[in-house]
Amino acid sequence: MLGRKEKKNGLYYLLPGMTRANREKRKRFFWWAVVVGLAVSALVGGLIWLVNSGPRL
Repeated sequence: MLGRKEKKNGLYYLLPGMTRANREKRKRFFWWAVVVGLAVSALVGGLIWLVNSGPRL
């Protein structure tokens, strides 16, 4: 009861779109979203920094 749990060899999915290919596609989409989010935040941060460090009058 408290020992090792047996792993299932094959996963059974009831609904369509729950296969390994879909999980891999969603994982790839997630990491691209993270990369794009970091790039956009760096661009916005750089733009804010440039505006704030502009010529002092």
